[in-house]
Order: sequence, then C-alpha cells, then structure tokens
Amino acid sequence: MSPRLTSAALASAGLLFLVYPAVRPAGDDAAAMAAPAWVVGHLAAMLGFVLLGLGLLGLRELLGDRLSLRAAAVTWVGAGLTLPYYGAEDFGLHVIARRSLRDGAPALMELAGEFRFHPVAMTMFAAGLALLGVGTVLAAVAVRRSGLMAAWSAAPLALGFALFIPQFFGPYPLRVAHGALIAVGGLWLAAETWRSGRRAPAAA
Repeated sequence: MSPRLTSAALASAGLLFLVYPAVRPAGDDAAAMAAPAWVVGHLAAMLGFVLLGLGLLGLRELLGDRLSLRAAAVTWVGAGLTLPYYGAEDFGLHVIARRSLRDGAPALMELAGEFRFHPVAMTMFAAGLALLGVGTVLAAVAVRRSGLMAAWSAAPLALGFALFIPQFFGPYPLRVAHGALIAVGGLWLAAETWRSGRRAPAAA
C-alpha cells in the first residue's frame, strides 16, 4: 500500500470508531436494537476493524521492520476473531429485536442474551479485542523505534484499543469519549504516515 492509501485507511478507521458509539443507540433494549442506527453504528465499527488492519499493513511497508509485521499480523487475527461477534450483534440482534416489537413478544429478546453470553462467542470476542490491543501497542512501539515519525504518534490509537474491553463497562458518554480517542489516534498516525511517505522520496 502507498503511504497515501495507508494514511487514508488509518484516518477512516479512526473516524469510523467515533461514528460507532456516536450513532449507535445508547440502550441495549429491543427499541435500541431494532433502530436503523443500531445497524449503521455497528457497521461503522466493522469497517473500522478492516481498515485498521489495512492501515497497519501499509505501516509495515513504510517501516519495513519485523515488529511492525508482527503488529499487522496480530491485528488481522484480532479483527478476524472480533468480526463474527459484531456481525451477529449488528444483523442478528437487529432482526430479533424487530420481530420482538412487531409480534409483541418480549421473550424473544432472551435470544439476544443467549447469543451475547455464549461461551464460545464471548471467548472469541474477548480474545479478538485483546489481540487488537496487542497489535496496536506493537505498532506504537515500532513507530517509536523507527525514528521516521513523531515518537508518540501511534500511542493514542494503541491506548484506545487497549481500553476497548474496559470501555464497555463505563457509562455511555465514556464510550463516545473512547471513540473520540481512537479517532484522534487514527488521524494523528495518518498525518505522520502521510508526512513520512512524502519525505521518503525526497530523501531518496
């Protein structure tokens, strides 16, 4: 990937992780899950995971070291484990909630809890998010060691993903603030990637 595409992927990923909590309804009841905004918000997160992986792959091409390669690989595995859960949250729970409201059958919402707390689903989800945190921290270390970018330019993004699991247990405004942190991190790293990519041909 070119530095321009890498920068675009990182910036877009950051902004999508802000769209996710800002658009997603605040509640976890049938009305929230049945809303179109539920689908839009979770879809933004899923696209964000994909673009994050692409961004770190491009970052590896720019830095060219083993650590950034490990960061990209770990991030891709983390995204792969996380996306099935998000897909079911987005589309499966949305369908269940709409049917529950349409048929006046609140008991249907018990299916949402059965899915969310299924041991295999929860394990994959938690492991995926943990690996995303590890991958972005490795990327931040690689950026700091490279000397090509501002030393702490990948730190906010890494912090955002390291806090991805804990933020689920906070109040909803905190979750929006968490999305803003990832957006700032993605934009800062994107800007540094853009600058570094432009400096490299000039140095050559």
